[in-house]
Amino acid sequence: MNELLTVALLTLLAVISPGADFAVITRNSLQYGRGHGLLGAFGIALGVQFHVLCALLGVSLLLSRTPWLLAGFKLLGAAYLLYIGYRTFVQPPLAAGPAERDRRQSAWAALRAGLLCNALNPKTSLFVLSLFSQAVNADTPLSLRAGYGLFISAAHLAWFALVALLFTQPRLHAGMLRRQHGLNRIIGCALIGLGTALALR
Repeated sequence: MNELLTVALLTLLAVISPGADFAVITRNSLQYGRGHGLLGAFGIALGVQFHVLCALLGVSLLLSRTPWLLAGFKLLGAAYLLYIGYRTFVQPPLAAGPAERDRRQSAWAALRAGLLCNALNPKTSLFVLSLFSQAVNADTPLSLRAGYGLFISAAHLAWFALVALLFTQPRLHAGMLRRQHGLNRIIGCALIGLGTALALR
């Protein structure tokens, strides 16, 4: 029980801390609406499962002990954040109608944005690895470790789905759409800054 509470507490603290995932969900929800925000949240949850699988298979441990491999992984993640940051920064304001939003981004693109943002983030990989190695006992069964992984993924899905729902509340969303030009630049700069920080760290 103590192990479960520790995993739950550390996961919740990690998932609510602002970062690239939060910026991507805000971007999806603002520009394309609730459905695309929720798809992005599901993509993030899938990305977490990728990191969980890597941790269970020992890939995360390999990354943490191979500096050049970790550096390459960081550069991939940084390049993706810089790319979507630039795309967001130069994105012209979109019409509020669903037809226009749907025309500008497919459902797969919405899910892929969340998936790649999380899967290419080495911080998530190292978080999952440290959680399994520090907070979980060495003799904990593999099935229970996999269950913890599902919890971590579900926590990300729940939090970012909540973010998507919040930012697409009609009154708030309408207000954000009116300020979309400036918000695109703020979110774009945030993603570019996160990508730059990841590349230089």
